[in-house]
Amino acid sequence: MDVKYTILIFILAGFVACSSGQPQLPDDNGGNGGEETVYPWEKDRQEVIAVRDMVLIYGGGAHRNVVWDKRHFVPYVSYRDKEGVEEDLFDGFLFLEYSNGDAGAPRIFATGYYGEPARKTDWKALADYYFKPGIALAGLEACVAEAEQRLQTGKKRKIVIVLPEPITAGANSNYPTLPANYWGEIDGSMLDFTRDSDRITACKWYVDYVRARFDEAGFQHLELTGFYWLAEESVHTKTILAGVAAHLNRWKYSFNWIPYWKETPDYYEWKTLKFTYAYLQPNYFFNEALPYSRLTQACSVVKQYDMDIELEFDERVLVGVGNRGNRLRDYMRAFDENHLTTSKRMAYYQGNDAIFLLSQSTAAEDVELFHEFCDFVK
Repeated sequence: MDVKYTILIFILAGFVACSSGQPQLPDDNGGNGGEETVYPWEKDRQEVIAVRDMVLIYGGGAHRNVVWDKRHFVPYVSYRDKEGVEEDLFDGFLFLEYSNGDAGAPRIFATGYYGEPARKTDWKALADYYFKPGIALAGLEACVAEAEQRLQTGKKRKIVIVLPEPITAGANSNYPTLPANYWGEIDGSMLDFTRDSDRITACKWYVDYVRARFDEAGFQHLELTGFYWLAEESVHTKTILAGVAAHLNRWKYSFNWIPYWKETPDYYEWKTLKFTYAYLQPNYFFNEALPYSRLTQACSVVKQYDMDIELEFDERVLVGVGNRGNRLRDYMRAFDENHLTTSKRMAYYQGNDAIFLLSQSTAAEDVELFHEFCDFVK
């Protein structure tokens, strides 16, 4: 065959491949050759999409025993009240994890947990988990699709994905024996996490990888609306947050933060840190010695500093596990009494899958609490 025709065939084949609508995933060495990809849902987005009620879905670590398939998402997607009337429930889902869960040598996705800092391969594996067939996002997609056949709301569920902290290592860090360039490389260069620019570069790579995977998945009932900063305090990341936020702002993604209660708080400056939304953790459920006044104090803080708030419980809420149902009721009562239910966005921490367990329980106390909780969310 004539050489010029051979070259023409390869050129045409390459053109067809690039025009086929298939996403160009960032590879292990970096991005997509320096080209910027804007996805269809980003082109039309005029503003950040807020989530009213965002439930936390932990998964991705080997230590988890919950399989987030279609069945497991049922009580999160819709709720049938005592009269049998069905409505949609949570409008937002936050997918997150703090460790890869390796029993021998765990790698962590934020400062403060047990283990060594996660590498690029760990970040990628975490993102890949959320796009596995039949579970996580795919499980939620299937569940919403079935519910929509009955409910016909026409609404997509909003998805927020965890964004790991690029943890500093080397001299003068919490990991002095770990090389500063432990994380990995992008575009052939090893990133040095003593440099803010390299830490921001790692975050940009991860965000772009998730965006590409989401486009590849082609979900019809889910929309990617934001990312969640896993580090629950800003001590180690203040100098990079603005750079990360600027990358997210380009496509109108929310930058979410859920800081824990501190005696010397940094969450008062959440707007200066460039977060879109900051949900305060009252941390009341976990310590039975804390008085109800902790909740009223938390409500005052979120009003004063224009924050949002997290409602917290775990499996101990069940009567047969910890019988802490009244601690959950305290949250609902405090938020109602302080008018947060009509004025603030809420995040819902549930341990592993406490909401699912409540929905499956046959104990009368659990059944009643489940209905109370779902009525509160509605």
